[in-house]
Amino acid sequence: MSRRLLVTAAAAMIAAAGTFAVTTSANAADPINYVALGDSYSAASGVSPSAPGAPSQCLRSALNYPTLIAQATGANVVDVTCGAAQTSHFTTSQYPGLAPQVDALSANTDVVTMTIGGNDSGIFIRAAATCALAGFFTGGKGSPCKDGNGSSFEDTVRNTTYPDLVKALTAVRDKAPNAKVGIIGYPWIVPATGGCFDKIPVATGDVPYMRSLQATLNDAIGRAAAATGVTYVDINQLADGHDVCAAPGVRWIEPPINAQNSIFAHPNALGEREMAAAAMAALNLN
Repeated sequence: MSRRLLVTAAAAMIAAAGTFAVTTSANAADPINYVALGDSYSAASGVSPSAPGAPSQCLRSALNYPTLIAQATGANVVDVTCGAAQTSHFTTSQYPGLAPQVDALSANTDVVTMTIGGNDSGIFIRAAATCALAGFFTGGKGSPCKDGNGSSFEDTVRNTTYPDLVKALTAVRDKAPNAKVGIIGYPWIVPATGGCFDKIPVATGDVPYMRSLQATLNDAIGRAAAATGVTYVDINQLADGHDVCAAPGVRWIEPPINAQNSIFAHPNALGEREMAAAAMAALNLN
């Protein structure tokens, strides 16, 4: 090969390498396509201010953990979280004019997060209302809620919520086959024992009963995640000591009495920040 041809070939190779470097750099800088699904714990319902443009019935906050994750990672986020959502609302409309949540997903979705399952069969609402009412009438003594309901709440989680979670997560996987998918457990609402009747009127003996129900739900979430190839973001240990009985500035969940949120038994802004951090760590988004 002549000297002129060698020089020409070398120049072409350098130019091609430069083009490849620029293209690779541009691709590396492409923002993450992130879709946020889930219920009021994902939407941060009750935390002010409201998210601009969000459906009013979804009670979505501008400080929910999907927004915080998007801000920290520079991701392009499509947030369809909605208060009161159940697993069925991943594939069916929750409200007239509101698309099923998985419709926001595609093969181009890079990351998906959610918290879901607590509203199925009205478990948390019924348990909280039943136990609070029972505790009120006994002055916080005994275990009237456990005595009256036995294993019924946990049985429903195991027998109904779990398979519904598997179905919902399978739908997510089918719609976003290339995405990292994470499902975040529910932070503790009550402590393991004791309680705080002045903040949440649950009888002392029913506090571990409610805690056990939540542990059963988080276990069902974790098992459903394992069954579908989804990352379970386990925050059981992280959230310990940050329940409704903890002091303001420490607790992640607001109590029904003297709450800082407009909706009790839901995460406050601190709780949403901690859930965001846990999700980013588990999904390697830091």
